[in-house]
Amino acid sequence: MRTKKQVYRSGPAATEFAQAVKVGDALYVSGQVGMDESGHIPADLAAQMQLAYVNLEQVLAQFDASMAHIVDEVFFVTDMQEFMSDAAAIYAARHAVYGAEPAVCHSLLGVSALALPALKIEIKCVACVA
Repeated sequence: MRTKKQVYRSGPAATEFAQAVKVGDALYVSGQVGMDESGHIPADLAAQMQLAYVNLEQVLAQFDASMAHIVDEVFFVTDMQEFMSDAAAIYAARHAVYGAEPAVCHSLLGVSALALPALKIEIKCVACVA
């Protein structure tokens, strides 16, 4: 039996990996970072998170999905101490996306580095798009 996949590729690494893959009702979105189309990366962690969510929304839109379809998300963070000291601003930005009581599973992982030295956070998610 062959699994039917819908694949969305975009950006400079499009030949290496997909931005998202849909199998059945599940949409798996590769990690999105806080970098805009021109390559600018804000220095502030909360600003990077907001931009990562903008990028995430753009990928979801390729499948007629939105942030409301996300059921699980993972934050990869390079500096847990900075994350915890900015937690109020970071979670305020998250609540602006999901509402005051997000109905989303969430994991937070500390990592030694991301793809570029200036990156501080990457957000990966799974959405249910029936």
